[in-house]
Amino acid sequence: MFEKFSLVPPDPILKLIVEHKNDTRSNKIDLGVGVFRDASGKTPIMGVVKEAERYLLDTQQSKAYIGLAGDADFNLAMQNLILDQSVTDDRFATIQTAGGSTSLRVAIELIRKSTKDLTVWVSEPTWNNHIPILDSVGVNVDIYPYYDVINNQLNFEGFIECLNNIPSGDVVLLHACCHNPTGMDPTPEQWQEITEVIAKRKIIPLIDNAYQGLANGLSEDAFAIKLMAEKVDEMLIASSCSKNFGLYRDRAGTLTIVSENAKTNLHARSHALKIIRTMCSVPPDHGCAVVSHILNNNELRDRWIIELGEVKDRLKEMRVLLNQALNDRTADFDSSHLTKANGMFSYLGVNSEQVQEMKIKHGVYMEGAGRINLAGITKENVNALADAIIDVL
Repeated sequence: MFEKFSLVPPDPILKLIVEHKNDTRSNKIDLGVGVFRDASGKTPIMGVVKEAERYLLDTQQSKAYIGLAGDADFNLAMQNLILDQSVTDDRFATIQTAGGSTSLRVAIELIRKSTKDLTVWVSEPTWNNHIPILDSVGVNVDIYPYYDVINNQLNFEGFIECLNNIPSGDVVLLHACCHNPTGMDPTPEQWQEITEVIAKRKIIPLIDNAYQGLANGLSEDAFAIKLMAEKVDEMLIASSCSKNFGLYRDRAGTLTIVSENAKTNLHARSHALKIIRTMCSVPPDHGCAVVSHILNNNELRDRWIIELGEVKDRLKEMRVLLNQALNDRTADFDSSHLTKANGMFSYLGVNSEQVQEMKIKHGVYMEGAGRINLAGITKENVNALADAIIDVL
C-alpha cells in the first residue's frame, strides 16, 4: 500500500523552521514562524494562563469526556467575546473545537454537506493552510483580489468588483482582522461596503477570527463580525485562542454558526456535532478550560486584557521601529505600509529572489513571498535586519 505514495513536499513554513534551527550563525533572524515573541525572543506563557492552569490543577476532579459541543461556559464566554456583546439570540450557536484549523475544517465540511455546487472564495493572497483545508474537503475554490503587491496596499476596488460578481449562495472566506499574510485590513467604512454587498447578494461569509485583540483592541477587532451578524441571514465564524491567549499547542477554538432562525440553527448545529464525532469524537479540554476560567473571572479577564494589550503594543512598536530604520537608510524604498498594517504579519515588499538572498547572505529567514512576522524583530536586531533589506534591494 505505502509504496504507491510519492513524497509530499514539506510545508514551507515548517521547512523554514528547520533551516533556521540548523543555521549556526549567531546573528540569524527568524521572521517566518507564526508565533508571538517578546523582546527577548521568547514565546512566553501569559501570567493569567499560568494562574488559570494552577486553578485547574487544584480543582479539576476528572478527565472524563466532555460533550460533543464542549463546555457550555466556555462556548458562551467565547461567543460573547467574538460578537462583542452578551448574546441571547437563538440564531447563534457556538461549539468548542480543537483550535482554529479544526474549526475551519468543520465549517467547510458543514458547507459541503449542504450542497456540492457552491464555491468558496479566498483572498489573494491568504493564509497558506486555507486552500489545503478547502481542498481536503473537496469544495470548489476560487480567489478574489485583495492585495496590491506593487503599492503594498489593499486592492479594495478589485475586491468589491469581484464580490459584486460572486454568485448568490457562494461562500467568501474573510479575515476578521490582522489579515494573514499581508496585515492589511479594510477600514470600518470599507467593511460597511463589503457587508452591504454580501447581504444584498446573499453571499455566505465564513470569517477566520484568529487574531482578535492584536490589531486595535478586542471590541474594535470584532467590528466586522458584529456588523455582518446584524446584516446577513447566515454566517460561520472560526475562532482561535492560539494567538490572543498564547495557547498555540493546546488547540483551543470555537465554531460559531449564525442562521436565519432558531430551528435552522439547531439543525445546522446537529450536523456540525456529527462531523466532530467522526473527527475527534469530543474536543480537547485543557486549553479551553483555561480560557473559560479567564473569561469568566473578572479579575483574570482584566489582567488578560492588559497582557494582550502589551502583545499588541509590541507588534505596533516593531512596525514603527523597522520603518524608521529603513527610512534612516534610504528614501528609495517606501516601507510606510508596515505602520498601516495590523497584527503579527506584513508583506515586506521584496521578491522571492531577495528573500533567498537575505537568507543566504544575512541569515534572515522569512516566507518566500516576503511575509514577515513582526514579533521576530527586536531593538537589538532591527538595524541588522534593515541593513540586510537595503543590501538586497
